[in-house]
Amino acid sequence: MKATLKTFGSILIGIAVILLFLLTFMKIDNDRKSIVLCEKYHETEENMQECPVHKSSFSWMIIVAYGIGIIMLLIGVYLLFIPQQTEKEESREFKEVDISKLDDEEKRVYEIIKNKEGSAFQSDLLKETGFSKVKITRILDKLELKGVLDRKRRGMTNIIVLK
Repeated sequence: MKATLKTFGSILIGIAVILLFLLTFMKIDNDRKSIVLCEKYHETEENMQECPVHKSSFSWMIIVAYGIGIIMLLIGVYLLFIPQQTEKEESREFKEVDISKLDDEEKRVYEIIKNKEGSAFQSDLLKETGFSKVKITRILDKLELKGVLDRKRRGMTNIIVLK
C-alpha cells in the first residue's frame, strides 16, 4: 500500500512540475501578446475599459491553474514522504510462548487468536472451537495466568489480546 502511495506521489509531482513549467511559458507568451495588443489598441483609442487585454480573464485562469499545480505538487510531496511502516509493524510480533507447556486446548485457542492478528472476541472463540462458555473461560484464565494473553472488556463481551 505504501509503495503505491509513493509511486502515485512521484507521478503527481512529475505532472505538477510539467504543468507549472507549461503554465510559465503560456504566461510569458500571453504577457508578450497582451503588451503588443494593448499598445496597438491604445494608439487608436483612449478608453482603457474597452481594451480587449483588460477585459480578458485569461490571466486569472492561469493563476487558478498555478494554484492547482502547486496543490498537486504539495500532495505529491506529502505522499512521497509519508513514513513507511516497518516490517515489525506490519506483522505484529507477539511475546515468545513455549507452546510445549500448553495443553492441546490451550494451543488451539492460542493459534486461533494468533491467526487473527493477535486479537479475537471471546464469542468468536466459542464459535470456532465449539467449546462451552465455561470451558473457554477456564482456558482463557489459564492462559492469562501464564502471561500469554490479556482480556479486555468491550461492551457485553471480552476481546482477547496476545501479549
